Amino acid sequence: MISLFKKFEGEGILGINRRIGEYILPFNPREYYPLVDDKWKTAELARQFNVPMPHHYGVVDTFGGIRKIRELIQNRPGFVVKPANGGMGNGILVIVRESESESGSIHYHKVDDKTLSEKELHHHISGILSGLYSLDGNSDSCVLQERLECHSFFQEISFRGIPDIRVIVFLGYPVMAMLRLPTKESGGRANLHQGALGVGVDLRTGTLTHAVCNDKIIHLHPDTKQTLSGRVLPHWETILEMASRCYDMSGLGYLGVDIVLDETRGPLLLEMNARPGLGIQIANRMGLRDRLRLVEKIRNSADGPKTRVHRMFQEL
Repeated sequence: MISLFKKFEGEGILGINRRIGEYILPFNPREYYPLVDDKWKTAELARQFNVPMPHHYGVVDTFGGIRKIRELIQNRPGFVVKPANGGMGNGILVIVRESESESGSIHYHKVDDKTLSEKELHHHISGILSGLYSLDGNSDSCVLQERLECHSFFQEISFRGIPDIRVIVFLGYPVMAMLRLPTKESGGRANLHQGALGVGVDLRTGTLTHAVCNDKIIHLHPDTKQTLSGRVLPHWETILEMASRCYDMSGLGYLGVDIVLDETRGPLLLEMNARPGLGIQIANRMGLRDRLRLVEKIRNSADGPKTRVHRMFQEL
């Protein structure tokens, strides 16, 4: 066991305790957590900093407000239901369309082809308000968000839902990235805990490298049967600059930034995470520690987002 730990140490693997003790606690002031934990507050912050995000149709923060759902989503071409303080994709519903039966009742069609009645949708939102999916278990709010149009780049390599790109940012410098691809197992959601794929990304070029699913190395998408490595993500430099700007916007020194690619609007900030997971190291087959130490060496507080990205390019 000791030799295994030494091997991880030699590979620069960042563990949970070191992540918390050396990066999250020293560089992430607690008073800034609500800005990233609450998706509604994140949207307000992004608006102030001119960082593009999916449109928010409204927020429901009382049980009485559930009655206004129809008004908020009327004539929308699909929508997303999210707990404002949720995590790991729990509680998120992606509705692609609605239909009306002969009796006049409304049915909501999810991305996995399953349907919900209006009563079931209201019940789900009640669970969100009760704190069923919140990070701290306290009562929560429900955000109604625009459903995006998946970028054509992902047509061959994603199963139904919208993929996202996770970028780890340290002191404003992007240090590692991975693409998360929905699968049938994940219900069309880009969440690794639910069975989505994690695909490493070469930070300098945006080229897809290695892929993992449920911590196992794979070479083909299990549903589309397409190869993943060698493809180059579009808008790559813009994605990294947006992730870098989130450091200035949030005040958090160590964070995960999740970005989606919309077919017409391009890169959009989905959310920020003050406690990003470590699975990105598996997808990239490399540890985070060397990259984090590199930032501490080259860091210049006068650098802006574009300069920080190019400085990393030069060092890699």
